[in-house]
Amino acid sequence: MTHSPELPEAAPQESGTVADAVRGNWVDRLAPAATRPFLRLSRADRPIGTWLLFLPCLWGVSLAAAAGGGFRPWDLWLGLSCGIGAFLMRGAGCTWNDITDREIDAGVARTRSRPLPSGQVTVRQALIWMGVQALIAALILFSYNQLSIALGVASLGLVAVYPFAKRFTWWPQAFLGLAFNWGALLAWAAHAGEVPPAALALYASGIAWTLFYDTIYAHQDKEDDALIGVKSTARLFADNSRAWLRGFLAATVVLMALAVMLALLPQRDPLQLVIGLAAAWGMGLHMARQLARLDMDDPDNCMKIFRSNRDAGLIAALFLAAAALV
Repeated sequence: MTHSPELPEAAPQESGTVADAVRGNWVDRLAPAATRPFLRLSRADRPIGTWLLFLPCLWGVSLAAAAGGGFRPWDLWLGLSCGIGAFLMRGAGCTWNDITDREIDAGVARTRSRPLPSGQVTVRQALIWMGVQALIAALILFSYNQLSIALGVASLGLVAVYPFAKRFTWWPQAFLGLAFNWGALLAWAAHAGEVPPAALALYASGIAWTLFYDTIYAHQDKEDDALIGVKSTARLFADNSRAWLRGFLAATVVLMALAVMLALLPQRDPLQLVIGLAAAWGMGLHMARQLARLDMDDPDNCMKIFRSNRDAGLIAALFLAAAALV
């Protein structure tokens, strides 16, 4: 493994705000001062990550419902609880990520203002906060069926390994994709009690989508990452990144269309199938627009394009939900 150079010590910021948070976010404006460092550890001031974790859950329950005769009353709790669980598990995962990366974060301009490297919280406090979030999320998980609980427990391995991936592979974005899209399998299982091939295709589509948006995200830090020896697909692809992004876009669309066909062709409802396929094509068109506007040498542009993936995932979720309602 490449040894990183000695990293500079980051001085705590007086305001405590994080450099890449949305300006004027609710944590900085409204949260009690004592809670702000912990909410920042959970990225509550940057909600895009919660959306990216939550949206595959919506895909899973919606397509499972479309394949199984429509939504049921239970699905209202399933959707709500997945949203709460996404917030909690994203917070616990980000806290774990910041604990493991605190020295690396201190050497990167965009991340040295985070609570741990800036001295707003201690490692012990962060560990306790991570445990609290994970425990509440576990209580939600235990309301699901046995298959879903098993899948939820299995996902912890991916969450634990992800922060270390950038130290031993050029593909840490793939590990993020495996973890962030697990909700598609879990939510499908919670609705239907099984994980059929359609669910696996949907999961694979989400992984391709994550490779797309997180490679864009990684281009913000490529220069700092090169200095401290952190690996990423942005550094691996370099000037060929745009071609790789086109490939991830195509894989996202094709795999989601495959998931829809596997799930809905047996229903023999042409209208439902067309609406379901519109999820893949609508999302793909949005991603193509992102790619057309992307400037990989402009960190602000990369962040803006990355955040717009909430809308891309929402397009797919709305069409899949419409297919279930048909």
